[in-house]
Amino acid sequence: MTALAACSADAEHAAFPPWNETGKIAHQQLLEKAKSGKIDVYFMGDSITRRWGALDYPDFLAHWKKSFHGWNAADFGWGGDSTHNMLWRIQNGELDGIHPKVVVLLAGTNNIGDKPRPGCAEDAAEGVKALLDIIQAKAPEATIILLPIFPRNDNPESNKMVAAANERIVTFADGKKIRLLNINDQLADKDGKLFEGMTVDNLHLSLKGYEVWAKNLKPILTELLGEPAAEDHAPAPTGDPSALKK
Repeated sequence: MTALAACSADAEHAAFPPWNETGKIAHQQLLEKAKSGKIDVYFMGDSITRRWGALDYPDFLAHWKKSFHGWNAADFGWGGDSTHNMLWRIQNGELDGIHPKVVVLLAGTNNIGDKPRPGCAEDAAEGVKALLDIIQAKAPEATIILLPIFPRNDNPESNKMVAAANERIVTFADGKKIRLLNINDQLADKDGKLFEGMTVDNLHLSLKGYEVWAKNLKPILTELLGEPAAEDHAPAPTGDPSALKK
């Protein structure tokens, strides 16, 4: 997962279109997903989110289904996206007409990337705020579950910027319509070093990492939505178009 055109000096947080051809195809897939099934829980993010509910990661997808069956949860994450890309995707239809009851948002790690530049922590925080604003405008009835950026151990300087960005991101939660879910102390130690087994590559979560996320998220979903139903009506999962061609 690589930051592309991540840090911006614009006074307003600019929206960037998909950064490669595969992303353009994925956007069309996600537009179709938005029009199918029933979506009560909408996950927005980059590849850390996407891998959890994607066809090309069957072990993670099995855990997704086990964790969220009956809550009509749909995964709208896409790999490589910064907040600028996510903003463009929401501006261009991926949240239109859905009316989710809950939105789970994890964003900003690709603004920082593995070779961070000055201003990237601020850009990540500004991007999360821009996403919160547009989600609230397009889905005003939804409760947003906001996660700080997860620690990343692929570059010590990156993790310092993650911590700096999170100092601001956590202030966006009001405890009501925007609820903070901070699991970072369960993923990593106080210095941000990820615990053994939590990651597959010092950035993306392992199954153990997703288990931590689900363990903490499910009680909130139960509080907001009640116990999961016996049947699930979420749209079918999608996958990476390039992977599916192989």
